[in-house]
Amino acid sequence: MSKSPLPAAGDATSRLNRRTLFAGAGTVGAVAAAAVVLPRVQADAPSAAASRPAPTRGGGYSLSEHVKHYYQTTRI
Repeated sequence: MSKSPLPAAGDATSRLNRRTLFAGAGTVGAVAAAAVVLPRVQADAPSAAASRPAPTRGGGYSLSEHVKHYYQTTRI
């Protein structure tokens, strides 16, 4: 006699469950690997704006390194 090309009903559900299990395990592994690789967020980072007190008589302009660099890049 010839064998049937279709799997039995119990065999098909076990393959489906096995495939689902392996797909889920692969997804969990990929998420775990991504969580290890991604940088962690630092919650207690100091703010740069709070480092200097506000000027008492107004103004507030200061020639910082950032401003000096800007002026150097605008020269012709």
